Amino acid sequence: MALQDKDRIFTNVYGFQPWNLAAARTRGDWDNTKALMERGQDAIIEEIKASGLRGRGGAGFPTGMKWSFMPKESKDGRPSFLVINADESEPGSCKDREIIRHDPHKLIEGALIAGYAMRARAAYIYIRGEYIREAETLFAAVQEAYDAGLIGKNASGSGYDFDVFVHRGAGAYICGEETAMIESLEGKKGQPRLKPPFPAGAGLYGCPTTVNNVESIAVAPTILRRGASWFSSFGRENNKGTKLFQISGHVNRPCVVEEEMSIPFSELIEKHCGGIRGGKDNLLAVIPGGSSVPLVPAAEIWDAPMDFDGLRALGSGLGTAAVIVMDKSTDIVRAISRLSYFYKHESCGQCTPCREGTGWMWRVMERLRTGDADVEEIDMLFNVTKQVEGHTICALGDAAAWPIQGLIKHFRPEIERRIAENARPALSEAAE
Repeated sequence: MALQDKDRIFTNVYGFQPWNLAAARTRGDWDNTKALMERGQDAIIEEIKASGLRGRGGAGFPTGMKWSFMPKESKDGRPSFLVINADESEPGSCKDREIIRHDPHKLIEGALIAGYAMRARAAYIYIRGEYIREAETLFAAVQEAYDAGLIGKNASGSGYDFDVFVHRGAGAYICGEETAMIESLEGKKGQPRLKPPFPAGAGLYGCPTTVNNVESIAVAPTILRRGASWFSSFGRENNKGTKLFQISGHVNRPCVVEEEMSIPFSELIEKHCGGIRGGKDNLLAVIPGGSSVPLVPAAEIWDAPMDFDGLRALGSGLGTAAVIVMDKSTDIVRAISRLSYFYKHESCGQCTPCREGTGWMWRVMERLRTGDADVEEIDMLFNVTKQVEGHTICALGDAAAWPIQGLIKHFRPEIERRIAENARPALSEAAE
């Protein structure tokens, strides 16, 4: 069953109303925020745990549990920080952008409530460098919240002091990884850190830090106002709540839409996107969670529930729910080769398997694209992706390997056909 309008959290996702504070208040934001905070820090965390909210940035880690890892009191005088990941660099993903440009006050109020629950001194919102207008809106919205006394000293009259800082990135995909983002915030080169120590123990400036996605933080005030049981009434067990889906590619109406978790792929596409371009039978494959998850062929995805567990069962993942739809006009090998180039370009170069492997994988992909290769090289490429995957500090090595693994698993005959066709002219020349 599709989500009803009364249950939507992001009621201004298309920007039909202004983003400013006055309009946000008419939508229910900042409505007696003090009362939400008066429930107590631990009670807020318990409510988020009970709601079943899992991180909306890709990994799907339970949000309430992540918040609970933060120290209850500072033993050595170090403050705690909340870092909000708005570095939305995953190809195909554009949901956080819509939240920031049309509903920024949901994010700022969420930052205050999450920060208070985790006993954080301040929130740092790290926004992607290419989001120029979005950053302008966010700077202005934060200033509005300060001017109205909603954040800063005695935030919302709660007696709690809480600052919000907006930091602009410079367009590096790797800074979307939480420890690379922390390094970048500190003014250093954006390279992931070895863990442990984890950010909850030693993160930003060596202080306890939690890094959360924009959507994970922005939904928190609504969950507290409407109750954990309301939020957990959507979706299957372990896949609760509503979710922003971003559908791009070969559909009749690409869109960003809020839907309930576990909605079947077919319903999502038919209801909100006007169906697949050229009809259902023209669907070739779908990348369901942003470019770093493996593709799923048409036959397997059509009735699949769009949630963490449903897509994992298909050998893929929900990721950020950036649904990239490819019809039969797609040169699938070229599409995956293009993604390989992206990961080669964005590797920070810290880990040898990723630094050397991403370039090597892209070069082999290009030869497979033209058919200028031997059939044995398909298995060799697959083996190399397995040597990269799981052997790097951060998940960029996995992200570079998975699209290629999905291609080989599901479209091996297409790669072999190109190699065979490329070999035929050489054979005929030899016969002459």
